Amino acid sequence: MTGLDSAAITPTAARGLAARDAPARPRATLALTSAATAVALMTYTAPMVTLPDTASALHTPLSAQAWLLNGTPLGLAALLLVAGSLADDYGRRRVFLAGTLTLGLTTALGAFTTSTWQFTLARIAQGAASAALLASALGLIVHAFPSPRGRLHATGVWGAFVSGGIAVGPLLAGALPNWRIGYGVLGAAALVVAALGTRALAESRAPRGGRPDVLGALTFGLALVALVAALTLGRDGWLRAPVGLLLAAAVVLVAVFAVVEHRTGTPMIDLGLLRRPRFLASSAGGLFTGLAVIGMFSFLPALLQQALRLSPLATAWLLLLWSGLSFAVALQVKHLAGRIAPRTQLAVGFALHTIATVTMLGAIGSGTWTRLLPGLIVGGIGSGLLNGALPLLAVESVPPERAAMGSGAQQTFRYIGSCAGVALTIALATSATAPSRGANIALLVSAGLAAVGAAAVLALRERA
Repeated sequence: MTGLDSAAITPTAARGLAARDAPARPRATLALTSAATAVALMTYTAPMVTLPDTASALHTPLSAQAWLLNGTPLGLAALLLVAGSLADDYGRRRVFLAGTLTLGLTTALGAFTTSTWQFTLARIAQGAASAALLASALGLIVHAFPSPRGRLHATGVWGAFVSGGIAVGPLLAGALPNWRIGYGVLGAAALVVAALGTRALAESRAPRGGRPDVLGALTFGLALVALVAALTLGRDGWLRAPVGLLLAAAVVLVAVFAVVEHRTGTPMIDLGLLRRPRFLASSAGGLFTGLAVIGMFSFLPALLQQALRLSPLATAWLLLLWSGLSFAVALQVKHLAGRIAPRTQLAVGFALHTIATVTMLGAIGSGTWTRLLPGLIVGGIGSGLLNGALPLLAVESVPPERAAMGSGAQQTFRYIGSCAGVALTIALATSATAPSRGANIALLVSAGLAAVGAAAVLALRERA
């Protein structure tokens, strides 16, 4: 779109631009978007098993360790919506390649950080790059697979690679000599995918005209920062003035964001979608996946290393039982379509996570990792159902030409939930004098949140 005034694009011209997009190469598109997604999720989950070593190297106090985990989801949540809109308007291939290249550079730079704030800023930048990559990936897939059957297969594979990245990230980080080398390897992998994508990917877009929603992105991002900061500081006392002020600021900024989105001609998110039960179910599914599942399993490895004295590599192998099963189940979810609706799959996934966390009560204080096995198996199956159903529901909940925005919206809620879930889990798990007691509290809260998530997606039925 270089040299064009985007504000002057008419609906007819927009259709013409879309029609001139190069033909997609389905297999190459699916392979590259899935590979980049896996690298992004590996970068996201790598600190799960290296948190103690990273905190020690950066001299990070316990009260600030949530930031080491929350940097990437914060960047993701803040920019997924605007990234999805930019991808639809200005080119999904362009945004995807820019995100993948930036992910490679910022991940490699993260290996050289020497302080908590430097590492956190690097992680936020990785999250912002991942937002561009993830939001545009589903848009590219929808363009490459226009038939319902092809789209079902492709989104199922892509969702499985979400689980695959979650599975491999901790294993890679735990197997390498130190966490800095892990970031170098992941950065190089992202750069390789970006280089391959310059030749293999075809451009697609669905421009609406108008300008990027900068004010919306700014207010939404600041609201998230205020919320995460409040949840992180709440560990030292929820009734303190700074916590209350930050929570109030988050509420005010969300209200401002809603006003901005209502008035702008090209909003990051079409508020009219909030009247669609399927879109609400997709958003609720993403939110409670972050709150209950990601929040719990992000900090669980650190608890295992602290309480059971497991090494990072041993922790990664144990976590692979959960994440590996999630990958395998997500690959098979496409076979359930037509028999079980994605919304029902989400409810079953949440119910299985509730059962899994309840079975893990007391495991942290048992002195043996075998007590975790039933919960990890059941939880892995539930997580696979969630990861397989969420991307399909995301693209089905919006018009096809707004697929990237739909993906961005669902994933935004997922990583908002992740930010809040990680901060809440750490606060709960470290609130008691004994790690086992704090872990039980966090597990019970995670189970309750998953149960609420199941009820929410079941309640959001399509109107006749």
